[in-house]
Amino acid sequence: MEKSLGTGVLDSAIAELKIGLKAVNYLGLTEAAEPDMTGEKQGNGSNRTQTVYVTLTGLPLTFEIDWPFHKSTSGADFWVLHGDIRLEGSHGLHAPVAVNLSATVREVLPSLEEKDVLAPLINALRKEVDNRQIEFVKSGKLVPVHFSSRHYDFKRNQWVFGKASDETITRQLERKIYWQTKLARGDVWIGDGTEAQYLQTTTDHLADLANQLAARGLIKLERRYATAQPALMERAEEFELAARTALAELEKKHAFERG
Repeated sequence: MEKSLGTGVLDSAIAELKIGLKAVNYLGLTEAAEPDMTGEKQGNGSNRTQTVYVTLTGLPLTFEIDWPFHKSTSGADFWVLHGDIRLEGSHGLHAPVAVNLSATVREVLPSLEEKDVLAPLINALRKEVDNRQIEFVKSGKLVPVHFSSRHYDFKRNQWVFGKASDETITRQLERKIYWQTKLARGDVWIGDGTEAQYLQTTTDHLADLANQLAARGLIKLERRYATAQPALMERAEEFELAARTALAELEKKHAFERG
C-alpha cells in the first residue's frame, strides 16, 4: 500500500562555494555517471532526470538544474547556478536553489561543466541532509549551505563523505532500487560513480554487493542494471517508514532550535 511521506588538489578556498537552499523535504538528483538512462535535456539548458538518490537516513531525493553557471549580474565576482530540488511523493513540495561559486573556487575546479561539479555537489547536499542541517518546509526561507573543503581529503586528493560498511551500502542499494523503481520504473543503474563517492567505495564493490542481492532473489542484475523483483517491492512499508522516521527526526530538531 502506498503512503505519502508526510510531515590537481582543491584547497581551502572551496569553502567559499555556498549553496542557497529553500527548505525541502527530499532532494532529487541527476545521474552523473550513467549515460542518458532517464535524463532529459530541455531547450533552456535545464537538466531534469528521474534518477533517485537516497540519503543514508532513507530519504529519497529529484533535481532540475539550469546549466551552465553564469556570471553574476550584480557586479560581484562570482558565478551563479540555479536549480529546483523536488520532494517526490510530497504533492509538489520543492526547493529552488542558488549556487554561488566564487572566483577563487572557479580557479581550482577543472571546469564549470556538469561532469566536474555535479557529483560532489550532490553528495555535499545529501550529507547536509544526513546531518539534519536542512529544515524541510513547504514555503521557504533561503538557507545557506556550505560546499566546503571539509568534504575533501587533501592527503589522498579525493572527496570523502564518510566510509560506509557493507551493511550500510547494501541497505542503500535496496532503498535506491526501491525508490527508483517506484518513482520512475525501468531498470536501475548500479555503476554510479556518484553513489560510490558518497559511500566511499568503488563501483565494482557496488556491483559485488548488488550480485548478493540478486542471489537472494531481490533483484535481477545484468551489466550493472538492476531490475527490482517482487520480493524487494513488497518491502515498501520498511523503506517508506525509514523515510517518514528520518523526516520526523529532522522536523523535531528544527522545531527545538526554533524554541
